[in-house]
Amino acid sequence: MSHLPGNESLISEQGCRLSSLSEINELAAAEKERIYTSIIPARIFTLLEVSPVTFRGADGRRRVTIIAPQGMGLARIEVKNDPDDHQTVFFLDIADTHFRQMELSFCIINDPSAPRFRVDIDEAGHDNCFTTLGRNIPEEIRAMRAGLFPIQTSRGLRMFPEFFSRFECFVDSLGMDMIMAEPLTYDNAIRYEKYGFDYLNGRRMMEEINREFRPVGVLFGRLDGSSPFRMPGADRTVHGRSWAIHDGILDEPWDDLTVDKILDEPWDEVSIYKMVGTSAGLNTFPAFSAD
Repeated sequence: MSHLPGNESLISEQGCRLSSLSEINELAAAEKERIYTSIIPARIFTLLEVSPVTFRGADGRRRVTIIAPQGMGLARIEVKNDPDDHQTVFFLDIADTHFRQMELSFCIINDPSAPRFRVDIDEAGHDNCFTTLGRNIPEEIRAMRAGLFPIQTSRGLRMFPEFFSRFECFVDSLGMDMIMAEPLTYDNAIRYEKYGFDYLNGRRMMEEINREFRPVGVLFGRLDGSSPFRMPGADRTVHGRSWAIHDGILDEPWDDLTVDKILDEPWDEVSIYKMVGTSAGLNTFPAFSAD
């Protein structure tokens, strides 16, 4: 049953109703690719001059890669400006859950013409797995000063609204009613709130962060200029708060034991969800600047 007005169930060419990624992955390659590429914002094909039918550029080389193995309920969609590029323009990881929900594991939409910042590798040149295995501080400083958010390697294309509209329709067409996600950074969480997500875990932490970044709050007091990521005034924007949190501002011992400890809900356990067709209407940073 559709939760979005006018949206229809996803039907295979054989007339079977599809209700999961695992069922899509059993289809013939051409049909499977047609279904998955419908999630990609149309403007990406136009921008890269790639055929939405053949997925090839003017040079005849394919720009779209889809990994959707039979027998598995997951899919990866990737679009590159050049097949030999390390940098991707569009990257999406999605998966079925055990409870007939859709997991939005990862989505990146990069501007191929924008400068790239090597925040995804440590200073020794190794992949840092989203900074969990080390940071590249000089590159992070450059990225932050260029207006990027933590773990962001280049400026985006501002196409997430178009993507998410398509994705929500896709999830709805499978008869699923919930989208799950795990925001990797504070700014991700705030951004997802704007698209109607609520918290399975982490709402209390988000509210505490907002409270403690206010004047006289614990986090506000830690914006002391001790690092480029902790400059006074960072409390006023999502950008500034996110970099301070990325720099570990939450992780330090609390001197005032009367303050609730934010670390009783570690950031790596934040999880969110959206009911298809509805918005939770949350805003845990009501005074944030549009950055």
